[in-house]
Amino acid sequence: MMKIDKAPVPLIVPNPDDPRLTQSVAGTDQTGARVEIKVPMERPLTLYLNAQEIVTMMTIGDYPEYLALGYLLNQNMLKYNDVVTEVEYDDDLQVVVVRTSHHTNFEAKLKKRTQTSGCAQGTAFGDLLEAVESVALPKAELRTSWLYQMTQTINTMPSLYLEAGAIHGCVLCKEGAPLCYTEDVGRHNAVDKIAGWMYRHGVDPSDKILYTTGRLTSEMVIKTVRMGIPILVSRSGFTAWGVDLARQVGLTLVGRTRGKRFIALAGEERIVYDQNLAYVEEESAKHKRKGEGGDD
Repeated sequence: MMKIDKAPVPLIVPNPDDPRLTQSVAGTDQTGARVEIKVPMERPLTLYLNAQEIVTMMTIGDYPEYLALGYLLNQNMLKYNDVVTEVEYDDDLQVVVVRTSHHTNFEAKLKKRTQTSGCAQGTAFGDLLEAVESVALPKAELRTSWLYQMTQTINTMPSLYLEAGAIHGCVLCKEGAPLCYTEDVGRHNAVDKIAGWMYRHGVDPSDKILYTTGRLTSEMVIKTVRMGIPILVSRSGFTAWGVDLARQVGLTLVGRTRGKRFIALAGEERIVYDQNLAYVEEESAKHKRKGEGGDD
């Protein structure tokens, strides 16, 4: 059980040694030899807002409280000025309940849903597009020195991806330093955990950068704007609607960030080119990740 009150802001990084998050599975390789590898766990988590069941999510199971809060915030079912009185998680039942000081009823909104392009079948409800159209993102800058420092640090940190694969990561950064690094089977879950962490600890989004290993889709743009973060970066590629939305709302959108390379398709005016590329190393093959040969 977690009471919503003031608390120190913890640094969150992946823990690939957590036995709850992976499972060893035996099989055979291309030569017929027996092998054993680690694969990520995937388990259901049912979310309630007060007495109403909202959704059952497939997740690796870490940080269920942050995931629940972030999901409700990014679906516009919870406002940033709402008072959350309690978040209760039951590990046996795989249920998380978010309780607020005010009455909530989203029966009508739950009937209007869109299955997004996010892996593990992300879902967007109701009025999300309308909710982001009125958002004014803060004026911030993205120094290329921060970008290269950030991507180098993230790519070389221990992670579930490097341990077991088949997983996405999202990282909240300030300048070139990671503050909150979450992973899950769906990138929408990973970013929702960051949203919940920010809400829980009152983290200011105005000078932050959100990094993702996944595609820059409309869903990722909407979630980033909902969180009030002005800059979204990915090692993967773009979708046309994601770019269009980013341009409409003034979000800086940077993709295909690998080694010395990157491409900005929206909000380029925030970028300060202060890094001498002669001092930037190409990405090591040891740390290449999903998407190196494409945009997944």
